[in-house]
Amino acid sequence: MELPEIMTIEEVARYLRVSERTVYDWAQKGDLPAGKLGSSWRFRRDDLQRWAAEKLQGGPRDTPPPGVLFRDILRRERIILLKSQEKTGALEELIDCLAGAVEVTDPEELARAVFRREQLMSTGIGLGIAVPHVRLESVKGLVMALGISHGGLADYESLDGGPVHILCMFATGRYQHAQYLKALAAISGRLKDPELRRKLLDTAAPDKIFQLLVGPGEPGE
Repeated sequence: MELPEIMTIEEVARYLRVSERTVYDWAQKGDLPAGKLGSSWRFRRDDLQRWAAEKLQGGPRDTPPPGVLFRDILRRERIILLKSQEKTGALEELIDCLAGAVEVTDPEELARAVFRREQLMSTGIGLGIAVPHVRLESVKGLVMALGISHGGLADYESLDGGPVHILCMFATGRYQHAQYLKALAAISGRLKDPELRRKLLDTAAPDKIFQLLVGPGEPGE
């Protein structure tokens, strides 16, 4: 029977012939390529088949990094004050910014993937924050760009219904599963600090924004 393009935990468990709990644990740890739709894990068939083929062939494992900090992935030149007042334009500005990174070898694929991800589900996580993120074979390392919208993007469709002011776009290689999940958790967790958000929105200087994010107060040192 042909596998669906997007698979559930139950379908993955049957395909891999393991328990549903095992699939859940692998997804939680970042050992299995997966993403969340709301509170439910979902798996792309093509990613899963590549992953299974690599494991059965004894391919190298992706070694989880000890942690992800802003200073590891953010550069001063990839912090911008957004000009657009609507979601599409703001995403395009960040894509153009990220496309200049050496890790991004196919800017057009990056753009397609970002907008495809937004069509699937908005990356507005609430509290004025959005974290658009993708995994692509054409991306050769973890890379990030950050945009500040002082006026706010009212059309972003955030979980709490509020406008988005801070957009943190990042991309990784397709098989950097553990690093991808650690980056997503670190970025969203750090930006949930209300004092940090206030300081970010109180300044119009990218240099200052950079220092706020990568300065000595960054957790994990």
